[in-house]
Amino acid sequence: MAKHNIVLTKQGKTANGTIQLTGSKSECNRALIIEALSDGKVKVENMSDAADAVLLRDILKSEIREQRLEISQTNSLISDHQSQISTIDIGPAGTAMRFLTAFLPLLNKNIVLTGSERMQQRPIGILVDAMRKLGATIDYEKNDGYPPINIHPGFEQQTNVIGIKGNISSQYITALLLIAAKLSQGLELHIQGELTSKPYVEMTLAMLNQAGIRHTWADNIIAIEHQDFAETTLLVEPDWSAASYWYAIAALSDEAELFLPGLTSYSLQGDSVITEIMANFGITSVFKDGGVYLTKEAKPIVRKIFDMKECPDLAQTVIVVCAALGHEATFTGLETLKIKETDRVLALQTELAKIGVKLIEKGQVYKLDCSERNLPQRMFISTYDDHRMAMAFAPLAILIPELEVEDAEVVCKSYPAFWSDLEKVGFRSEKVA
Repeated sequence: MAKHNIVLTKQGKTANGTIQLTGSKSECNRALIIEALSDGKVKVENMSDAADAVLLRDILKSEIREQRLEISQTNSLISDHQSQISTIDIGPAGTAMRFLTAFLPLLNKNIVLTGSERMQQRPIGILVDAMRKLGATIDYEKNDGYPPINIHPGFEQQTNVIGIKGNISSQYITALLLIAAKLSQGLELHIQGELTSKPYVEMTLAMLNQAGIRHTWADNIIAIEHQDFAETTLLVEPDWSAASYWYAIAALSDEAELFLPGLTSYSLQGDSVITEIMANFGITSVFKDGGVYLTKEAKPIVRKIFDMKECPDLAQTVIVVCAALGHEATFTGLETLKIKETDRVLALQTELAKIGVKLIEKGQVYKLDCSERNLPQRMFISTYDDHRMAMAFAPLAILIPELEVEDAEVVCKSYPAFWSDLEKVGFRSEKVA
């Protein structure tokens, strides 16, 4: 797909309308792995149209060929294609890389798992080490600790006890938990230190529970015994991460009345905490009529410290809103941002400098300095192949007359309809070369 930029404009500082969000990418990717492991017992509804989720679905269908999966005597899923070597390229899909690193060794096939240039710079060693300890044979094709990886057939479980650091990506932990029930000895996962992004782990366990997989969680140990999946349908909720951009739009508007159907106050998604965060910016969330209504009221911003440890995907959105409003907030819990689609801390620092705002890093604390904040008439936003950079900065078009956003199609990773949805509430987008 050819890359192009867009120029965003917005007449007036109001936002009114109804926006139907796509299914949650986080929920959908977990549901797809559960479905693939369930021997046909689990079905997925309200599939996300995010590019990452569509890619993972297609890979899983291709690799398991809709066959019934059975455990062999060596604890591998039986395959008639063990001698063939296949290559799976997941592009920039980080979740797919982590989940497939744990899932593919069970297929008893020889597979090279690779991705984009940036993906080959994102660490995978902690998860590979865990899978090797469990009994997988995995080699690195280029650099130790990084994709691409070569997964060999012949997985036989060697242990059921794995220790893993809690302050790394929660996707490593989720990848292991998703396959745990298929392991002949089950899995006892010892989380070392403080757990980062805990809501994502809780989401994984809740979805496994919906599919009949029971667990125990005592102190820092999560245990899942070998067990069968139950027949069920996993209904994917609309994406709260996508909803965060509408909260940002409401926060930067003078007036806002938005309705997001399908979202509930009892979501599995940790990013639903955006309702609490944005209350600090005058956004009221009312759950009724099968969704959530967002309204804006003028109020002073009091909160000065935001801990993003359990919702790192909201960090760019909240930081940009604070910077745009000149609110000199302090942020913690940004440690994992540096190993995402791009180094999101550096990307934020670079782009915020264009409006005279500094994001100052001191250890694990980040502070906004808005003393030289200046909103220009026209601004160019670099996106660094990162969908969340594009969508976090797009609401600035409410305050900046012309906002050019690089590589508009990057949003397809999680929210393909983003630009067309913006037009429903009065934004105008014009493609440029």
